[in-house]
Amino acid sequence: RVGEKMIFAKDLVAAVAEEAKFTTKHLADVSGEDLDGLIAAHPLRGKGFDYDVRLLAGGFVTADAGAGFVHIAPGHGADDYELGVANGVEVPDTVAEDGTYYPHVPMFAGKRVYTPEGKKGDANRTVIAALDEAGKLLASGRITHSYPHSWRSKAPVIFRNAPQWFIAMDKPIPEIGGTLREKALAAIDATRFVPRAGYNRLRSMIEQRPDWCVSRQRAWGVPIAVFVNKATGEPLRDPEVMGRVVEAFKAEGADVWFDSPPERFLGNKYKAEDFEQVKDILDVWFDSGSTHAFTLEGNPDLKWPADLYLEGSDQHRGWFHSSLLESCGTRGRAPYDGVLTHGFTLDEQGRKMSKSLGNITAPQAVCDQYGADILRLWVVGTDYTEDQRIGLEILKHQAEAYRRLRNTLRYLLGSLDGYSSAETVAYADMPELDRWVLHRMAELDAIFRQAVDDFDFHRIATELHNFCAVDLSAFYFDIRKDAIYCDSPTALRRRAARTVMAEIFSFLTAWLAPITCFTAEEAWLARPKDVPDGAAESVHLRVYPAIPPAWLDPALGEKWKTVRALRRVVTGALELERAEKRIGSSLQAAPHVHVAAEYVKALEGLDLSEICITSGGDLVEGPVPDGAFTLADVAGVGVVPAQAHGNKCARCWQVLEEVGKSAAHPLICVRCEGAVAA
Repeated sequence: RVGEKMIFAKDLVAAVAEEAKFTTKHLADVSGEDLDGLIAAHPLRGKGFDYDVRLLAGGFVTADAGAGFVHIAPGHGADDYELGVANGVEVPDTVAEDGTYYPHVPMFAGKRVYTPEGKKGDANRTVIAALDEAGKLLASGRITHSYPHSWRSKAPVIFRNAPQWFIAMDKPIPEIGGTLREKALAAIDATRFVPRAGYNRLRSMIEQRPDWCVSRQRAWGVPIAVFVNKATGEPLRDPEVMGRVVEAFKAEGADVWFDSPPERFLGNKYKAEDFEQVKDILDVWFDSGSTHAFTLEGNPDLKWPADLYLEGSDQHRGWFHSSLLESCGTRGRAPYDGVLTHGFTLDEQGRKMSKSLGNITAPQAVCDQYGADILRLWVVGTDYTEDQRIGLEILKHQAEAYRRLRNTLRYLLGSLDGYSSAETVAYADMPELDRWVLHRMAELDAIFRQAVDDFDFHRIATELHNFCAVDLSAFYFDIRKDAIYCDSPTALRRRAARTVMAEIFSFLTAWLAPITCFTAEEAWLARPKDVPDGAAESVHLRVYPAIPPAWLDPALGEKWKTVRALRRVVTGALELERAEKRIGSSLQAAPHVHVAAEYVKALEGLDLSEICITSGGDLVEGPVPDGAFTLADVAGVGVVPAQAHGNKCARCWQVLEEVGKSAAHPLICVRCEGAVAA
């Protein structure tokens, strides 16, 4: 009507006026605080709704749509309920379980909000018509908005307040010496979390959570086996009654609660008509949270509490959470000493797998195509603390990593052909290079043991791959192949190399056994019997080997870091020479290596040509000359390439001046002549 005064949210005035087709004149501004607590008349006053309506300030009301005011239904929504309770508003029962208005609701009793099929009922249009008839409807229209739906039936859901059973979070429990919240928070502080972020996530949930609603109204589940006195509302606490319930459950299962008359449990001591037999069931999370009680306790093969609970990251709100509360409430502590969470498995693009997208990678299909060890290697090589991805390209990379591990084992077996313990060289008599490899194995073994304790399996996979591909194949094997192939069988260098390779094989198969279990067993069955632990019939029947303390030599490790850095510069210079067609292989070179003083000390007692796989070369202490090959990350080393002088040995391929001087063996070098004679 012209001249009627109305209040709207300032930002919504124009939109409301356009929708309702009226013009406005701004009279004054009022704040929400000024309106809070004011009394308004119900729009259907005189038609059964003869009560005052108090205006309340709600932080969940936005200025995105509407007029800035919304009605609240404390019996049908969490925000409305909390606002109503905080302001002393009575929580009414308005909508019944069947989706109709209760008989006591004026004007609309029996009207249906939703049909049993999830379709809109006649309630909305009836209420709109009543408001229009009363002259209280400014405008009406259809609004599309987000609304909860059942995950099972896909039909819309009506929120309703209903009596439930709760476990109090902040009520002292004498049996456990505190409140459930206090005990749960203390238990979290005493629990080991992997990754550590799980601690913060679970702790914040427990700090903020309300009382635990443990009842559900469904047709199946574990019943809340309680009788409630109809007169007092108090649960019946009688050991004799509960004893009969327990015995019935043991004999016939939990459904006996629903199938039996109350007299069976109450006995002659109580009248059935005085009690309500609760037919609610327990929340399924309470069921899962109780599993420790019947899987661990009383089981001679297991122990309580569990060392570790392991599940996906969504279970901080689920299984980890409910297990913590149930156990703290009944036993005063968590049912676990540790909690490990992992991410979800996605496709290569980071999408959830689904049949509709056709992006599912089935484990059996991976095993059929690549073998189980590739899948196991992917599991270990993936950082499970994040969501992990899998797909064709990722599996190809894993197959390549597996190939390197397998080739390492094949090379070891080939180099150990005919190996005998009689060849063994004592640690103190070994060349430095071989002792360095044993030092690296000692370092790795310590890393692996710590990584297992930390559940850091990704690091194990990374370190193993680098050890095989970098330390062994590209360095130790590359240098020692000359000794293996060309030295005399009785030569110290060859025997030391085979002794070390036997140890590498022994430890590498032990390290790989839990990961690539089939490949490790396949390699073990092909072993020379004299390798360490060689008497064991299966790699999986071995006692995990221990590293001799003497193998760990940090000073030697630091020295060989320097040696390897120098070797990288020499290798880089020779690669350039090879690319320019000036040499065909590194054995045709005898480079001049200019170094700072620390490199001279590091190479003291070592054979530069052996380490760099050349036929000669010299070490020159002093500044790096102009034009020398250098690497930016290796200061103080420069290489001036030069070709080796002499003839190529037909056996070891080294270019040496001594080749051709032997009348008996003019085509080979002195070393090879001795090896052939042996």
